[in-house]
Order: sequence, then structure tokens, then C-alpha cells
Amino acid sequence: MVVERKFIEDLIIKNNISKYLQNKLARAGYSRVDIQKTPVITRITTYVTNPGKVIGRGGETINSLTEGMKKKFSIENPQISVAEVKNQKLEPRLVAKYIANSLERGINARRLLHSTIKDIMANGALGAEIIATGKLAAKGAKAKQIKVRLGYLPKAGHVTKLIDEAKVASYPKYGAIGIKVRIVQPGTQFPPRTTKRIPKPRRTEAIEEAEASKSA
Repeated sequence: MVVERKFIEDLIIKNNISKYLQNKLARAGYSRVDIQKTPVITRITTYVTNPGKVIGRGGETINSLTEGMKKKFSIENPQISVAEVKNQKLEPRLVAKYIANSLERGINARRLLHSTIKDIMANGALGAEIIATGKLAAKGAKAKQIKVRLGYLPKAGHVTKLIDEAKVASYPKYGAIGIKVRIVQPGTQFPPRTTKRIPKPRRTEAIEEAEASKSA
């Protein structure tokens, strides 16, 4: 129970830090954060499209960010590093933000989702899913959901933790839309799927034994 509680607390802290960084690093193209705790320091790696905007002149911006996180989250000795996003097409949050912005410009939702998921797979993803829920048509239309899915994405079990996921909201003129993007990164190794051995029906076994003794 103690380990489970600690795990949940760590997830909540990571989620709060991620929200904080989303606001602070929006102009830097914030994508995600990795956090590793050691007895001495807490390593915080932020992934963005423009690292220069995080670091700032002479490290001014990143120093300010470090001090802000110390105070807000009571983190002792945080060490923040910045990593540049290698491929925006494989970053769920950036893909979701692209969809959100496109919907706000009036792009057709169904065509947009289908073309976007094809781009994700073309960039090497093993699987991807995009779900848009809300007012997806003109003013006065009912809320509905569009879901597109390609490749392999496990739906349950511990293996779902190997899937990168992000949720954002879009606000076109005709109503809010929730967007969820899930991506299985290239090279992701899933444990082998085991198949249960189905025993033969007893009646069949009995027939086989009878036929064997008859032939003898």
C-alpha cells in the first residue's frame, strides 16, 4: 500500500509539473517532461521544439524556471535540462495542439484526423489513435466523436504504459472539442503475448483412445 501510494503521489506531482511547464514554455513548443529522483538531486528534462527560448540569455530563463519550481513544488535541488524534440510528428501533445489549431481555423475534422494519423505512421510509429469529441460540425449540430486508429495499440494491462498520450482542448466558434492522441513510438518492445492452450474435449479424447485400441 505504501509503494502504491507513493507511485500515485509521484504521478500527481509529475502531472502538476507538466501543467506548470505547459504554461511557462508554451512559446518554446513544450511537449513533455521526464522526472528522475535521486537521493541528491531531482533531474527534470523538458522536451521542446525551441530549446533556446527555455535557456534564455546567459541561462536567465532556465534559472528563473528552476527557482520557480523550487518554491511552487518544494523540490530540493532541481536540475533542469532541455532536450529538443526530434520528430514533432511523434509527440502526442504537439500533434494534438496542431489538430486543435487546425480545427480553430475551420479545417474539416474528419479529413484532418485521417491525414494526421497517416503522417504519424509514415514517421515510423508502430500504432496511433486520435479521438476528437465535441461540436465537430457547424453551429447547432450535436456533439459527436470521431476516432481514427492505425497499427498496434494495446487497450488494457500494464503494456498501455508504453504508449505516449496527450489531451488538449480546441475552441472553434461552434463549441469546445476535446482531442486525445496516443502514439506507440518506433522501436517500442512489448512483452510477448501468451496464448492459452485449449485442451481437447474429453469426448474427442475418448473416441481417439477407442479407435487406437480397436486398431491394436
